[in-house]
This record gives sequence, structure tokens and C-alpha cells, in this order.
Amino acid sequence: MDEMEIKEALDLETESEYEYEYEAIQEQQADELSELLERRDMKQLKTRMEELNEFDVAEFLSEIEDNRMPMVFRLLSKTAAADVFANMDVPDQERIINSVTDSELAGLVEELYVDDAVDMMEELPANVVARIMRIATPQTRNLINQYLRYPENSAGSIMTSEFVDLKKYMSVKESIARIRRIGADKETIYVCFVTTMDRKLEGIVSVKDLLLNDDDMIIEDLMDRNVIFASTTDDQEAVSEMFSDYDLMAMPVVDKENRLVGIVTVDDVIDVMEQEATEDFDIMAGILPSDIPYSRSPIFELFKNRIPWLMFMMLSATFTSMILTSFEDMLAVQAGLVAFIPMLMGTGGNSGAQSSTAVIRSLSLGDTETSDALKVVWRELRVAFLCGIALAAVNFVKMLLLDGMLLNNDAVTVSVAATVSLTIIFVVLFAKVVGSMLPILAEKLGLDPAVMANPLISTVTDAVSLLIYIFVAKLILNI
Repeated sequence: MDEMEIKEALDLETESEYEYEYEAIQEQQADELSELLERRDMKQLKTRMEELNEFDVAEFLSEIEDNRMPMVFRLLSKTAAADVFANMDVPDQERIINSVTDSELAGLVEELYVDDAVDMMEELPANVVARIMRIATPQTRNLINQYLRYPENSAGSIMTSEFVDLKKYMSVKESIARIRRIGADKETIYVCFVTTMDRKLEGIVSVKDLLLNDDDMIIEDLMDRNVIFASTTDDQEAVSEMFSDYDLMAMPVVDKENRLVGIVTVDDVIDVMEQEATEDFDIMAGILPSDIPYSRSPIFELFKNRIPWLMFMMLSATFTSMILTSFEDMLAVQAGLVAFIPMLMGTGGNSGAQSSTAVIRSLSLGDTETSDALKVVWRELRVAFLCGIALAAVNFVKMLLLDGMLLNNDAVTVSVAATVSLTIIFVVLFAKVVGSMLPILAEKLGLDPAVMANPLISTVTDAVSLLIYIFVAKLILNI
């Protein structure tokens, strides 16, 4: 083992130990809070919760299954309560809302960042939303309504209005004083946005720039005019890709008049990435996407999400049955061929799934464009040829040794083994080309490429694999 390998091994071991230690610390913290709750030492419990990360406190509260959870939540200060509440799952948020008074709820909503409040409103039942809107201040209510009017899954729907804006004529000293004055209520202060008097975006400046320059330096001389921004109607997935491409912490969002109306922060983008990845996984598995987590999805909801693709795949298998029926007499002459049909179909489906998954991922990362279709096909053809040759060679030897000699299957002759092996090559070639082209076609048509994933590809390759098999059998076996 060389020096580099030893270093990598030590790094992995250290990382593994750190993860274990951190999990142990989290468990210890949860046990400590539970013990304080059981002892009814509310003063110490309050102090300890205020010291912990809001996510860990939210996790602890979610594990309190009885009516003590709202009581423990009330121990938190107003600011800490808002941070913890934003990290809770929707059912726990609903429990809190149903247990507090209107005045307590109003204070909680006012402490939340607008984007967190909007996310909550989109998930809660209508009667709970109506209560929140009724007790919210006019300004908060107007902001929430404004955000809810933006298209679903758009930049406008995930942005927040809590940002620091500066003017280009301000000095560094004046800018820092403004950040100190208003920064406590803003979601981020690390990036500040320079706007005109009519709120048009002119540039950005970081706190690092302010700290490293003289007090009398003017913002106009410091700001970066080459601003990466999004429009309110831009798709949230496109925004997340821009964050990844440009390594951003926050991105300004402008309206049609180029006026700054909000910002998207990196924590919102992480949620978007998780949501989009989950949606793609669902579609690729033949499940209709749902906003409800699996652990909280009603049985009938799971049924509704899964049955459409299952029904489609079951009915589409009719084509496979029709092909088998059409060539029933031919297959009866060489009955040994029938035993290898499932293997050929499985190989085709798996080959297509590999290509489609790789291309879908490449499209989502922006690494591949629809204009690269011919390059993708040429690449997949070469990969398919190598895979097909390797699979065919191993299968040929396996059929002669295992099926023919060890299992004494007289139907497996050299000609039959050659037929199945040659079919594998053509099936893999076809499946990988189809698997790579269908996602690109979907992207070209403006559809989610994941729609053209495993279930549809398997259905197509099953039918075509049979046709290829029968054609090769006729050619080699003369049946």
C-alpha cells in the first residue's frame, strides 16, 4: 500500500469515527432532554434546549408523542421557537398550531422567515391556513399572498424577502452600520444587494469585501456588477443548477422590470434538490410523485400513485403475449429456446435502464444537451457493443458447460447457444440506444426525462427482444 492509499484509508477511518461520535453525541443529547422532561425539571430543560441546534430540538420534540410536546415547545423563547418550528415536519407544526392561542400563533408567524411561512402554508390543511391568515398582520398577510401567487416550483415560490439592500453611494462604514441595524431580521447577511431608489438591481457586495476595505470606500467601487440572478417565474430546478454551477450562497430574484423582490438562499436550494431527486426516483420507479413523505402517506394514496404505471405495464405485456402466440409453432420445434426468453428480456431491460439512468442524470446536471443526441448514441453504441460481446461470450460458455453438460439439457446445442448469445448482442445494442434516446426525446418535448425511464424502456425492450430472438433463431436454426 503506497503513501496515498494509506492517507486515504486514514481519512476514511477518521471520517467514520467522527460520524459515529456525532451520532453518539446526538443520542446523548436526546437522552439528556428526555431525562429532564421525566424529572419535570423545566427550567434546566429550557436552558438546555436553548443551547442546542434548532434541528436537534425539533427532532426531540417530534419524539414526544403525548400532549406534553406543545407544553415543552412553549418553554422556548420567541426567536428559538420560530427556528425550531421551521425545522418541524408538517404534522408536528399542526399540533403546535392547534395548541397555542391566537396571540401566540401571531407572534410565531411574525418570527418566521417568509419563505418558511409560505412552505408551511402550502402543506397545512385549509382550516389551519385560514386561521393563520386571519391572525397575521396585514404586512405579513400581503407578503404570504404575494408569494403564494407565484407559479408552483418557481423561483418566486421559494424566495424570501428578508435580505440586506444597500445603495451604491453608501460608504463601507455606513453599510456595516446598516447591516448591524437590520441584519438580525434577515435570512442572510453574508451577501448584500445593491439597488437603485426604485429597487432595480445594480450589483452585489459581500461582507468579506466590506470588512477588508477602508471605512470611507464607496460601495460603487466595491460591488460586483456581473450579477447572477433569477426571474420570479424561473423553474426552481434551473435555479438549483445555477447555484451548483456558480457556487452561490444566495441569488437575487427580480421581476419583469428588473426590480429586486427577493432572494433564494442555499438552504432553500438544498430542499429543492432533495425534492427534485425524490420526484425523479419516484417517476423512474413507475410511481406518481407525491409531496407526502412515505411514512405519512395513507395506504390509498400509495395505491393511487403506483397503480397507473403498473396497469400500463400489465396491459402493454399484451404485445409480448401476441408475439409469443404468433410464433408458438416455431418455438415448439425448438422448445429449448423458450427457457432463455426471461433472461433475454431481463438483460434488455437492465441494459436500457443503465443507459437511461446515466443520460437522465447527465441531462439534470447540464452535462448533456438535446443537441448532443448523436454523440450520446455513438457513445452508447460503443459501450453496448463491448457489453454485448462480453455477455454473449460468458453466456455461450455457460450454456454449453452448465446447461448442456452439467444439467444434461439435450436441447442446448452449439447452435442454440450461438442463437441466444448472438441475440444478446443485438438486444443490448437496441436497449442501450433506446435507453439513451428516450430521455433526450422527452427533454426535447419539454417533458421530465425521468418519465421515459425504466418502466417504459422495459416495456419496449421486452417486445423487441422477442422479435430479435425469433429473427436470429430463424436465421441460425432454419426453423
